[in-house]
Amino acid sequence: MNPAPSQRTPHQPGQPGSEHVPGTDPIGGQAARMWDAGMGRRKGGGRKRRGDVNAVVPDAEFRSYYGRAVLKPPVWTHEIAYYLFAGGLAAGSSMLAAVADAHGHVAARRVLRTTSLGAVGASAYFLIADLGRPERFYNMLRVAKVTSPMSVGTYILSVFGPLSGVAAASELAALLPERGPLGLVRRLARPAGSVAGVGAALTGPLLATYTAVLFADTAVPSWHEPYRELPFVFGGSALAAGAGTALLLAPTAQTGSAARVAAIGATVELAAAHRMETSHGLVSEPFHLGRPGKFLTAARTLTASGAAGAVLSRALPTRVARVVSAVAGASLLAGSFLTRMAVFEAGVASTKDPKYVVVPQRERLEARRRAS
Repeated sequence: MNPAPSQRTPHQPGQPGSEHVPGTDPIGGQAARMWDAGMGRRKGGGRKRRGDVNAVVPDAEFRSYYGRAVLKPPVWTHEIAYYLFAGGLAAGSSMLAAVADAHGHVAARRVLRTTSLGAVGASAYFLIADLGRPERFYNMLRVAKVTSPMSVGTYILSVFGPLSGVAAASELAALLPERGPLGLVRRLARPAGSVAGVGAALTGPLLATYTAVLFADTAVPSWHEPYRELPFVFGGSALAAGAGTALLLAPTAQTGSAARVAAIGATVELAAAHRMETSHGLVSEPFHLGRPGKFLTAARTLTASGAAGAVLSRALPTRVARVVSAVAGASLLAGSFLTRMAVFEAGVASTKDPKYVVVPQRERLEARRRAS
């Protein structure tokens, strides 16, 4: 029979139960040993109150379970970041191509349609590379689930790709003979390309922003919390990338619309990114630290300077404008790429430190208790 509580005596060294058990909390173990030594009681026999400066056991502070992360990092590799950039470039280029077609800028339209097709092909490649096997992409088409951003995105990509392909293929119609069956194809290619180009341009905003919804729909703190800003960051970045393509490769005389779109896209991206970096407390911290912070700082600089150069090029002599326009276009493309890399890296970093999960949860619970 165990002795009554009043009859129990503290463990003495060498007695069973007095040994330190490996893996136990060092603070708790130290407190237990000090209690056994008689330091845990007052003269009157009472235990010291929490918050007492002379208390043996300090107030509890945040720490994870044995230093382990609460969330597992995303299984996605950097192919997904490349996929984000390529998809945004395809979307932005398709929208700018429709504008160029409406203004009769043939050279700019050709460059943008070709870029859009190449970028959407690269986007599909990176997605399939991340999936591991091509049939997995096909299997996603077998089920349509409107509540799944991945399922919806698969269908958006599947619709956008053929439209972009028809629009780009129509640019080759001039190589066909004017007579015979191929002559008929040549005559039909231009209107078919215009219709497909408009369809791709209308689908482009969905392609540019659905990945933001996909990221925000996860439990990753630095992706989930800025769910309001991410679509604007990705959408503005896509416009800037498409405009950058035109500024880099199209004749200067046909880049007026691209310069204006570059300014609009860069403004939207920078404003949304600033809010994403500053409006979510602790969860915004990964955007300022390490590789994500460096990527985002460089992206901000390149995007702002690229937009400024695009606008400035419109007021310069032709030869100088060509150089400034090309540099501005390259800066916008690089800024768009680094923006996607920064968002991807920040999300991964936020899963490795448990404070980004636990501290915001406790803050929300405390806010609810105060409100109730």
